[in-house]
Amino acid sequence: MPTVSVRYIVNDIDAAISFYCGRLGFHEEMHPNAFFAMLARDDLRLVLSRPGGGPGGGQALADGRLPEPGGWNRFSLEVTDLASFASELHADGVHFRNEIVVGVGGKQVLIEDPSGNPVELFEPTIAEAKLSPRSQS
Repeated sequence: MPTVSVRYIVNDIDAAISFYCGRLGFHEEMHPNAFFAMLARDDLRLVLSRPGGGPGGGQALADGRLPEPGGWNRFSLEVTDLASFASELHADGVHFRNEIVVGVGGKQVLIEDPSGNPVELFEPTIAEAKLSPRSQS
């Protein structure tokens, strides 16, 4: 059962579902219309909203501004073999923002969903950086 919920604004709900479920191991919890979906993977619930879809997370603010995808805030998914998984994603045509970098606790790379939202893939190299024994790639 998910314990953390993150909302991403996406341009195309169906493309986002295909990306997250088909490539990153999420499963669909709810998809009632073209403006909203709820996905899950382990403890993470990913709520997807399309700009202009309302009422809800995609609706315009009082000043008329619409939410939009992109930016640098992201969630991180732990993987067991980052190089191999990144190679598979490259072959599938997934867009990468950078090459794999090595940090203090592990290796990481940023990919983008079909709307340009970043997702960090992280392979811990020290025990303290591991999330849980259930992680998958």
